[in-house]
Amino acid sequence: QVQLVESGGGLVQAGGSLRLSCVASGNIASINIMAWYRQGPAKQREMVALISSGGNTAYADSVRGRFTISRDSTKNTVTMHMNSLKPEDTGVYVCGITAVLIGESREYSYWGQGTQVTVSS
Repeated sequence: QVQLVESGGGLVQAGGSLRLSCVASGNIASINIMAWYRQGPAKQREMVALISSGGNTAYADSVRGRFTISRDSTKNTVTMHMNSLKPEDTGVYVCGITAVLIGESREYSYWGQGTQVTVSS
């Protein structure tokens, strides 16, 4: 029904930058929240940044001022620019959205597979 495809992860030295992108496709009528989460070894997810359909953003304290999230609602795409990367930013970054499908009225959450970000010291 909904597919989320992430790209842009990789290996970077501390202080470097990466850009993550996520494209949502499927029977989507509308997307409310688009967000990036960082997944730890125990599969727990920590919200890194989110952006609403109205353009309001929120960031984890650990990344505020270094990461910037944006979206292109015409392309169902969310992008996160990650600057001044630190080793503690390392993890699997997972794209998540809340969306209403065509023909439905309820909003559900959908998740991508994740992309690995590794920051070396």
